[in-house]
Amino acid sequence: MISISVCNETATLESVILGTAQSMGGVPSLEDVYDPKSRSHILNGTYPKESDMVQEMTAFESVLKKYSVQVYRPDILEQCNQIFARDIGFVIENCFFKSNILPLRAPELKAIDSIIQQMDPDRVIEFQPNVHIEGGDVILHNDYIFVGIYQGEDYPEIITARTNVEAVQSLQNFFPNKKVVPFDLNKSVLEAHNNALHLDCCFQPVGSHYAIMHSEGFTKVDQLLWLIDFFGKENIHFITKDEMYHMNSNVFSISPTVVVSDPSFVRLNGWLRSKNLTVEEVSYAEISKQEGLFRCSTLPLKRKTK
Repeated sequence: MISISVCNETATLESVILGTAQSMGGVPSLEDVYDPKSRSHILNGTYPKESDMVQEMTAFESVLKKYSVQVYRPDILEQCNQIFARDIGFVIENCFFKSNILPLRAPELKAIDSIIQQMDPDRVIEFQPNVHIEGGDVILHNDYIFVGIYQGEDYPEIITARTNVEAVQSLQNFFPNKKVVPFDLNKSVLEAHNNALHLDCCFQPVGSHYAIMHSEGFTKVDQLLWLIDFFGKENIHFITKDEMYHMNSNVFSISPTVVVSDPSFVRLNGWLRSKNLTVEEVSYAEISKQEGLFRCSTLPLKRKTK
């Protein structure tokens, strides 16, 4: 039986699902991509090679194992991109939630069935069909659940809009003792610099009380100001639009004192170290071309509780 328990983003990690870049199927057609950054790299002839991404994920796995983390991997599906495990499910407290993801990506969820079947079946939750949600939009902070959403009337036409307002109410109903806080995100189908694909693409807690944030990723000023006040401006590292594009907020915490980051994030890594955090540097430059990074490729199953 696999034990699951996650209450925040930074407690010491014990087990995690790490996606896989094996058997991705080469360069996809423009009709089959679902983010603007991948689209631009296809058009520019710079879409990442499978071998390079496998190498990057192997290096990341080695760092996780260095800290004695149990690493699970999905079953490998032929000709299928399975890198971003974060989207397909998430754990809150001792419940595993299956995401309602884009129909194109449904097979990815089936590829972790062998892992889910080792959990208590009473703790595996499925949402109603009208609830759209992906794990990148769900950020846990103890008694709070932060959720990135999109509420525009054009929601059905915006492929980068992954989580709707119904998800907020569903989570609030499931966790009445927690405060579920929605954040409307800016979306763009064609311009990655203006697209907060998920909440973790423009915000993430790190350490014991710090956060990384890209203010322009948020649509509503009152929500942004609430979040800045919640963490305290002095505890936030604000990133630029270009740093957001390169996924600076999508680092991954192994513990309250250890963060995995890309070596190219010089300004961020310096700030993290100034807060006495250990930065494990792993190059994820090729995976970044698909508008995802370390947090996107992980699905934590258990973090230590106090």
